Amino acid sequence: MTTQVLENDERSYDPRHRSPLVLGTNDFGTVTETVSALAEKPKPPKAWYIAFAISLGVLGILGLMVGWLFLNGVGVWGLNQPVGWAFDITNFVFWVGIGHAGTLISAILFLFRQKWRTAVNRSAEAMTIFAVMCAGLFPAIHVGRPWVIYWVFPYPNQMAYWPQFRSPLLWDVFAVSTYATVSALFWYMGLVPDLATLRDRATSKVRQITFGILSLGWRGSNRHWMRFERAYLLLAALATPLVLSVHSVVSFDFATSVLPGWHTTIFPPYFVAGAIFSGFAMVLTLLIPARQWFGLREIITIRHLENMAKVILATGSMVGYAYGVEFFMAWYSGNPAERFTFINRLFGPYWWAYWIMVSCNVISPQLFWFKKIRQSPWLIFPVTIFVNIGMWFERFVIIVSSLSRDYLPSSWGYFKPTAVDLLTLVGSFGLFFTLFLLFIRFVPMIAMAEVKSVMPQALAHPSGDEHKGLGDYWGDAPHDPRERRPEGSR
Repeated sequence: MTTQVLENDERSYDPRHRSPLVLGTNDFGTVTETVSALAEKPKPPKAWYIAFAISLGVLGILGLMVGWLFLNGVGVWGLNQPVGWAFDITNFVFWVGIGHAGTLISAILFLFRQKWRTAVNRSAEAMTIFAVMCAGLFPAIHVGRPWVIYWVFPYPNQMAYWPQFRSPLLWDVFAVSTYATVSALFWYMGLVPDLATLRDRATSKVRQITFGILSLGWRGSNRHWMRFERAYLLLAALATPLVLSVHSVVSFDFATSVLPGWHTTIFPPYFVAGAIFSGFAMVLTLLIPARQWFGLREIITIRHLENMAKVILATGSMVGYAYGVEFFMAWYSGNPAERFTFINRLFGPYWWAYWIMVSCNVISPQLFWFKKIRQSPWLIFPVTIFVNIGMWFERFVIIVSSLSRDYLPSSWGYFKPTAVDLLTLVGSFGLFFTLFLLFIRFVPMIAMAEVKSVMPQALAHPSGDEHKGLGDYWGDAPHDPRERRPEGSR
């Protein structure tokens, strides 16, 4: 009841003052207790068990489908001539895109000193790693003989056989693996202070040793914080160009070809905007239920959800603009093959996929122009589901509709997914949600040290300057002074 009142108060905040990033009467101690509870309790909430059981069951489907694929070959998919890429590469591009929001929230928003990122960055970073793991599965299994996948790596061999370094397919390997490595380092770096908190609170020897090793001897001294802040800043600067480069490289898989509908220079920015769009939608899809089920509504507030909804609105508008530019360039180019490709998307055999894409990616985000919808978690939630659906169909339309009808009508075909295609797609979500649920069960899903830095209590400073923050790393904490707790209270 108290939380609901606080959320209502937050919706009607005075526009001259920013609403607080942490609601209620929370202090440093209560934030630690709330965030650590899920990782420390012997038994998590019942909602976690239900979600984990469902995810694990769906993951089992993925295991069965991959095993069936290995036994029988890629013929169990609906691939044909000319559609040699379909659900496999669609799923790959989709999951790589999902992983973009984590680095954007953690790196770019950090460099721009956006304090609201502190409550959502840890979960977004974890989501990035798990999404890249899901993405990496599909290039490995789609090659037909995955037991010799090591042939694609550049290593000295007796056949003097090397990958084609001018191929964007090889660029993908380096781009995605670099992105995964830097994202994992960034995520782990931010975890160290919180792992030390779990170490100090541990009640069993096993937990003390485990978290003691993982926290790397963190003591929270001034020297530790100074080096931590410097390393975090360097990793943020290193990760920022990766947000732009990774999906640009993925787009080169298509843009460097001569296939109508693929050979276009708009793909890199178009893919990056779409990746951020879908990534933020997935962050909201995960965090809206999590804040409700795990008692985090005072830490992941309406302000956080509204800011992410605004990002979805902005990037969704960019994606809609890109759709329009594609049609304009197809007309302006005077190339009959390009013109046919885009008319075929509208009215051809895959018209249903195109209009699902437009409805979900262009129309549904426009609801976020209305403040009432942006500030209602359960109205935001269905929009994020539609965005996730629409972004998967975007990749499907780009890949399959272009391949199915190229320059020669005699080589046209129609791709129809099999049950194995559909179940493999569903199973990849099982892998993703299983990993995410294990993460929130054993690791603090919110960066406690960062959230505390933007609380009113963090404003206290020996100089007496109420608006001075805790060093260059954290900056100031822009709260209304009226929200400060009485002096001497916890």
